[in-house]
Amino acid sequence: MDPNTRGPEEYGHDADGQSSRPRPPRDPLTPDFGQHSPALARTVQLVSGDYLLTVNPVDGSEIEICPPAERPGRPEKLTPAERAEADRAAKPPVPPGPTRPAEPLLARQDEREQLVRMLARGRSVRLVGARGAGRTSLLDLVAEDCVDLAPDGVVRLTGFHRAPTDLLYDLFYSVYGAPLYRPERDELLSCVREIGAVVVLDDIEFGGAALEELLDATPECAFLLSATPEVPAPSADSGIEEVALEGLDRAASVELLERGIGRVLTEDEANWAGDLWFESEGLPLRFVQAGALLRQRDRLRAGADAVDEYGVFEDAPPSDAPFDTPVDAEGGEETPLPSLGEAAGPAQLLASRLSTSARTTLRFAVALGGEVPHQAHLPALVGDTHADAALGELADCGLVSPVGSRYRLAAGVQVQLEAAGYADDAQDDARTAVQHYAWWAGHPSVTPERVSAEADAVLAALGVLVPATTPPAEGEESPAVQLARTAAPAFAAGLHWNAWERALRAGAEAARLAGDVSEQAYFHHELGVLALCGDQLDRARTELETSTGLRGALADKRGAVAGRRALALVSDRSGTAPGLAAFGATAGEEVPDARYEESQSPPGGVRTPFPPVGDTGTLVTHRASAPSASMASHKGRGGIRNFARRNLVAAGAGALLVAVLGTVVTLGATSDNDPNAPANQVGVNPSASQGPGDGSLGADKVDDDKGDTGTATSRPTDPGPDGTLGTADDPTPTDDPTDPSDDPTGTQGSSGGSTHSPTKPPSSPTKPPSSPTKPPTHTPTDDPTTEDPTEEPTETPTETPTSPTETPTSSTSASGPASSSPAETTNSASAPTSTRVDAPSTGADALI
Repeated sequence: MDPNTRGPEEYGHDADGQSSRPRPPRDPLTPDFGQHSPALARTVQLVSGDYLLTVNPVDGSEIEICPPAERPGRPEKLTPAERAEADRAAKPPVPPGPTRPAEPLLARQDEREQLVRMLARGRSVRLVGARGAGRTSLLDLVAEDCVDLAPDGVVRLTGFHRAPTDLLYDLFYSVYGAPLYRPERDELLSCVREIGAVVVLDDIEFGGAALEELLDATPECAFLLSATPEVPAPSADSGIEEVALEGLDRAASVELLERGIGRVLTEDEANWAGDLWFESEGLPLRFVQAGALLRQRDRLRAGADAVDEYGVFEDAPPSDAPFDTPVDAEGGEETPLPSLGEAAGPAQLLASRLSTSARTTLRFAVALGGEVPHQAHLPALVGDTHADAALGELADCGLVSPVGSRYRLAAGVQVQLEAAGYADDAQDDARTAVQHYAWWAGHPSVTPERVSAEADAVLAALGVLVPATTPPAEGEESPAVQLARTAAPAFAAGLHWNAWERALRAGAEAARLAGDVSEQAYFHHELGVLALCGDQLDRARTELETSTGLRGALADKRGAVAGRRALALVSDRSGTAPGLAAFGATAGEEVPDARYEESQSPPGGVRTPFPPVGDTGTLVTHRASAPSASMASHKGRGGIRNFARRNLVAAGAGALLVAVLGTVVTLGATSDNDPNAPANQVGVNPSASQGPGDGSLGADKVDDDKGDTGTATSRPTDPGPDGTLGTADDPTPTDDPTDPSDDPTGTQGSSGGSTHSPTKPPSSPTKPPSSPTKPPTHTPTDDPTTEDPTEEPTETPTETPTSPTETPTSSTSASGPASSSPAETTNSASAPTSTRVDAPSTGADALI
């Protein structure tokens, strides 16, 4: 597209003159006052060690054991291009506006070469110097000289407000690519042990054992440390070399001052510089600020009041003026040199000659404890669209100095500005900053990484406003609680967990002071999740129980569920039962009836909670009297064990009863009703054969003409002492018809007969009356069921035997009871049975 000659397509037409597409509507001039749909909550899922953490800014983060499929592999190191990008991000941003050329480092060449030589040998060095001595500038030059010394290059870190563990994680993320993954302690140490780099660590705040921990965890790294004299020294056996950074000499100080103003000093200025060198002991920062004072004096003398578009005064001398040309005093108003006191504390004088935006930025920095907001936030905070140029003014005057990837007030400037009244409205400035950061951190377009980069300013604002928090008015929210609520999830998602913990603690205190119970429960829940991620189980249980109790009082079901899940995970990791707050009933909340209780069983019995065993149609219980107090306590201790024992006893008794009944039913069901079965052929005088007239087993054949069974030669009529017919001990009746013989008679088998056998044995049916093989010769005239059972029948169903003349007593009952006399027989409708008094009956009909 031609920028000078616009084509027809730029007016909404194609080249052929036809309309291409409808013109997009203009933005509405009036805002839409309708209801807008709320923005979706920004949830982030990350892995922390063995846990899968879902950062939920609404109800609280959810934590669970990470599934194997979700767990990332071992992190890989960054490529050289990615390391260069990470190194660039670690440096502070370049202030907008006209940039001044970088000043050379004067009188530091010897220290620079010494540090490079030590690092090249793999030695760690500690550079000690006062604030404003130029430690950061020297570290930048040494880092440029050591780029090719280590395989992983140079890693820049800041130790300001950092613990050893925080520095280990910062080192890990500077070398390894692990998005949304925070390794556990063992894996972290395993990874940093393989890092071989020159680590430039500025503004370290610890020493001694903590420094030893950091060095032992990184044996392949060479550290270049920078600290002030008040920081504890490392231990004697740490092997760290120490280099002291002194102030500049007088000649170097004067040269630095001349380079700062761009000209040679006059005699008065040289004398003034000498006095300043003696008072400041040659600190480079003082001469940078003194140079800014002289530049402002030159502008005032030249009468230069023009301001460029950035709000910075233009230099009075022309750019092509010689370096050694002094300023002509005749062309401008005479301005005296600053006093020695003003030169020793120049912050007030320098600030008074800056733009309004720069002075307002200084007020915010003083209110935030020295933290200078990022230049992108200055237009919103100050209320000026060009306020971002104020950072360039402050850096050019030496009022701010770089700390990591941001700026802070230079050494001594905070105290000087507070004395000048810049802290009078600190509470209002801090409140303004808190409200701005609360809106910005909660905006969906702001990434967690950007919020983490501004963590120090956010935490500083919270630190100022939280102690002064009061309960808000109706319909309003506490700014401190709102900022902590929006910034804490961003810190967690950005893996800046030190800032996450500090924000949560500040938010919990602010919520307590504001009387906001729901927010207080949220912060305690997050603190419990954070402690669980760090394997601090006792602390996690305390925080989670507090949160669950508060949410239960508020009837916050969703929040309480998240708290109970986290508590269950704490109990699982510690191997202990969950606390009462996890399972206690809460107000207005339905909790599942899942409790472990051991109570006394009521006297009437209880229903079994276990699956029924066997037949559940009949429940056998033992009803006992009410137990005493001692027994009640004993049973209470027994719990489910005693309860199960009672059920097992009842189940065993039921099973035994079922087995007995099953045996009886089985015997009855398996008995053969065939009339030809051998068990049904047993009578008073049965034959030894399986059936009458079959001629087997040597039995006598039946004489059909005589109508009797013949002589019993193989089996007696009396079963004998053993109660079984057909054995050797069976007795034989005597020939006396009136008195039976007491001498036992028996058969000799098929080869011999009995010694005293009757001439004609009594005839008896060999089969049940239901299906007799031979009907009796004489049937009874009377119905046995209608007669009196005590009367004697007039007629016997069979012929009486000739040998025993005594007629046996007969019974006409349907059951056919057995006779108690050895000589008596029983004839009934059922199978007749003859037994001894001391011998049990073996017939199936007698058993029934």
